[in-house]
Amino acid sequence: MSDSTYSPEITDVVIAAFGGINAAGRASGHQAYRRIIYDALSPVQQAELQNELANLTDQPPHEVLNNSLVRTWDEDCPDLRGWNPQSMVFNEIQREGSEKETEIDNGITNASNATTSKLYRETYKRCDVQSAGQIPTGFDVASLYNSKHHPRGLQLALYAAADALGNLGMSADDIKEHLCPDDIAVYMGSTAGQLDMQGFGGMLCAPLMGQRNTSRQLPMGISTMPADFINAYLLGNTGATGSNNGACASFLYNLRMALDDIRSGRRKLVLTGNSEAPLIPGIVEGFNAMGALATEERLQKLEGLSNNQQPEFRRASRPFAQNVGFTLAESAQCFVLTSRDTALELGLNILGSIGDVFIHADGYKRSISAPGIGNYITMGKAMASAKRTLSKTALGDTALQKSFVQAHGSSTPQNRTTESDMFNRLAKEFGISEWPVCAVKAHLGHSISAASADQLLMTLGSWNYGILPGITTASEIAPDVQQSHLKIPLNHTKVSAEDIPVCFINSKGFGGNNASAWVLSGQASREHLKTLVTEAEWHSYIARNEKIRESQQQYLSAVAKENLPLPYRDKEAQPEPDDIELSAEGMKLPGWAERITF
Repeated sequence: MSDSTYSPEITDVVIAAFGGINAAGRASGHQAYRRIIYDALSPVQQAELQNELANLTDQPPHEVLNNSLVRTWDEDCPDLRGWNPQSMVFNEIQREGSEKETEIDNGITNASNATTSKLYRETYKRCDVQSAGQIPTGFDVASLYNSKHHPRGLQLALYAAADALGNLGMSADDIKEHLCPDDIAVYMGSTAGQLDMQGFGGMLCAPLMGQRNTSRQLPMGISTMPADFINAYLLGNTGATGSNNGACASFLYNLRMALDDIRSGRRKLVLTGNSEAPLIPGIVEGFNAMGALATEERLQKLEGLSNNQQPEFRRASRPFAQNVGFTLAESAQCFVLTSRDTALELGLNILGSIGDVFIHADGYKRSISAPGIGNYITMGKAMASAKRTLSKTALGDTALQKSFVQAHGSSTPQNRTTESDMFNRLAKEFGISEWPVCAVKAHLGHSISAASADQLLMTLGSWNYGILPGITTASEIAPDVQQSHLKIPLNHTKVSAEDIPVCFINSKGFGGNNASAWVLSGQASREHLKTLVTEAEWHSYIARNEKIRESQQQYLSAVAKENLPLPYRDKEAQPEPDDIELSAEGMKLPGWAERITF
């Protein structure tokens, strides 16, 4: 059956927990979300957030605001902050006769009858890009577990999964008491892999620098290592594993795998997410060479400044406004998805439910990095799916009128015109007059594979606090943005969570990787779930949920005061063949209450 006509049962896949870290702070407890909407919080809430961020980063409370969100390079990124050494290669030119001359950039030549070697001179260059969405200054995930030789992307991924488990209210051992390995999957990875010196970057650079490759650099650089390390050192998981790479839309690709697994009955609980740590010179220069990033010079021109005046790097990312390129960021986010029956049986929190995810390519393209028509298909299908599915619920035919959008909003001139045109035209066709459009990259930057995970995280925050984040880095929407049927707030907007129960999450990636999803709020999901079970079954769930909430609150209270050690189990005994109970029907592993069925 075509996914354009398939109508899923809403609430059959629910969000039970989330965790992670990005430029705004920790995911659990909605800390990162609260940092984004800081100006809309009460003075008491603001003070509470500053203290939490101070505990996260070991920084004074009065400094944490400046040391979070998009900003100029700080001391945690020394390779990009100052003037960095670069090798210059002089070009060799073979002349007629026996002489060989080497032409040097400054015009000097060196002639010799003998074969000449290439000449290298160390030069220094200041990075053109001077801002990024960096993890809050002072946060050191490497200090929270035995992280020796781990690339930063793996460190952040392990933190995200550990934060999600704490927020779940169940430990890995608790999960194993109720589920078998067949019931569990982990889908988490990165787009670029781990390209710092502990991963692929070190593997490729070591021979050129006269250094020895280590045995860890190649395996730790592979893009699926976030899932592998979560399986091996946090969960002890022997269930399904992997990651689907869709460039900047990768999280929605992983979300689609998790959704299909649970909806088909193959899995009952899936950890899904992405981790990206691209703030290293090679990646920054690579994106800059494409003309994709907001450089210092471009921002100066945009703001009408001279070349010796510093632009407002806090406002470098300006989706749907006059902009000059996107701002790279680092982030790792992890969501725990479960089947509806599993959530009810275990008493897990129901923070929302996944409606569906649609993925399409662009067809023929002039440029592999240019936007195409595939995104019209994914968003159109997502809207039709939501309308069709939710018409059977209490929301009825008003579902789309009570929705909002988390836009890709990358802050490039091409994105602001193409994405706004797509939203605007679809809003008109579906009868939406003022469709709220949020773009949280204004505050977080673009975290590549984790970008749409950041968008889902902020969506959960909006449902919890009733505030839609505005594009506060811009003073006005650009005139070439199509918005006759859109409402793109520049300021944080207070709304009732009941008025925005449906969210569409949109993501676009290089190469034509388009993905769009729709998600239902926790409140609306719970209200619908109550109609599917008896009153006694619902009260029984509520009783079990109280214990989960107690465990969750213990974690949130503790982690708000200090960074907790990760439950990293690298000294755990590995199961050996003699430890398993094997038969033609299946096998039983130590530590698991349930058998694996062949």
